[in-house]
Amino acid sequence: MRKWTDDITKLIFAHVVLVGVPTLFYYCLRVGGISLLNLHLAIAAFFLVSSLIIMMECTVALGRRFATVEQPRPQNLLDRWLRRVKQALGLSGRQLPLSPHPVPRCTVLVAAYLPNEQDIILETIHHILATVRRPKAGLEVILAYNTPVHLPVEEDLRLLAIAHPELRLVKVEGSRSKAENLNAAMDLITGEITCILDADHHPPADCFERAWRWLEQHYDVVQGRNVIRNHADSLFTQNIAVEFEMVYGVAHPAKSYLIDSTIFGGSNGYWRSDVLKRIRFNPAMLTEDIDASMRTLLSGYRIIHDRSIVTTELAPADFHAFWFQRKRWSHGWLEVSLKYQRRVWRSAKLNFWQKIYWTYLLYYCVFYSLLALQVLPLFLSFMLYPLAEPLAENTFLLVSTIATFASGIYATLVTAKVAALRYPWRYYWQHGAFIFFYTILKNAIAIVGLYDHLHGFNRWVVTPRTAVQRQPSSVLSSRPALAPVPPPAPGLESSEV
Repeated sequence: MRKWTDDITKLIFAHVVLVGVPTLFYYCLRVGGISLLNLHLAIAAFFLVSSLIIMMECTVALGRRFATVEQPRPQNLLDRWLRRVKQALGLSGRQLPLSPHPVPRCTVLVAAYLPNEQDIILETIHHILATVRRPKAGLEVILAYNTPVHLPVEEDLRLLAIAHPELRLVKVEGSRSKAENLNAAMDLITGEITCILDADHHPPADCFERAWRWLEQHYDVVQGRNVIRNHADSLFTQNIAVEFEMVYGVAHPAKSYLIDSTIFGGSNGYWRSDVLKRIRFNPAMLTEDIDASMRTLLSGYRIIHDRSIVTTELAPADFHAFWFQRKRWSHGWLEVSLKYQRRVWRSAKLNFWQKIYWTYLLYYCVFYSLLALQVLPLFLSFMLYPLAEPLAENTFLLVSTIATFASGIYATLVTAKVAALRYPWRYYWQHGAFIFFYTILKNAIAIVGLYDHLHGFNRWVVTPRTAVQRQPSSVLSSRPALAPVPPPAPGLESSEV
């Protein structure tokens, strides 16, 4: 409870410094006759650039949504015309040929943080053993976990390992992070492909077949798509579900197509095992996955996003869990940005556009919360002294404002179109209605993360899990939006960006 109250104190202090003080400063400047129009225009330009990038990514993701070779036959003249247009523009979907080589031996590496995840880990292991198709060369499942005390679930896991020889249990003594758990199991991997999963992730049956198509095309990591399976729990989880679809169904695939680069998101990632053993994970970083992504790319390896590899995961059970999860993410992105941005521009492994886009993802997005927050003191100072300048008559401010709101609406509509799960429409209306406040909330959390970074508070905090979160693993099969799993032979014929 003390951590929570400390964060609230940090939040209040940060906003007094970042909103209260600038409001008084801007007010004094306005009263003194100094125009702040250029500052208004600079902030508007910042939002306009963000909006245009969002629209571009959404358009790319919308045009490349197909994942199968056998697309539905056009039903009418309009459908045939649209298909021809997409083919002419190169937007009909990335088609990969059927591989002449069988999928090699594979490893599923699951990281669990006990006792926090003791209520969900058995369900995840059961799902993997019962669902994931075995290559002819074999499949192994390694569970790397830590716990300060002996737990009853450990006996259940031991009995499960006896019944399934392909399951190997690795108890990591003294571990305090996911990175330490993963590193401890690294030398035990025998598969040529390694899938890394969090303790709440349930992969599809054909995950390795889909990932193998890309690994054969000289990629080194394939990142799949993560969707929320406990989305019906609350208004909060419904909003997170739409947000995840925006990230994993729209933004990441678009980046893969536009710059042939993306991130490893920490779970549902398929690595060449030899590359994974070279990269490993840094326990000192709060977002060990983003840190590993940067080291992978800077080493000359390639990462691609395939949104047809769909795993389900659990959204945070309550606001408290959400707060600490997002604060760790924000703080971790800031760490990675400060550590790697200069290396990105010095790298000979990245091309010009990849460097531009990674600058956008690192510095631009990390400091978005600080720059976006300046809208508030500017607005408040203008309300306190509205006679300073006629902002309403400025065309650029009007255009940037319209574009900012339009990009959110457009992104929501595109997300609804390409969603892996056909959520009720009310999810999207709710997300559109709350996105302004939701963005303010995430910006506030990011500011607390910045506060922690400046004061050296960088302890890794696990996202709390509860038994209430558990949902039937058949959630995907209960919704018709996902394509049916293909038969074991001859495998999958295509995959998508």
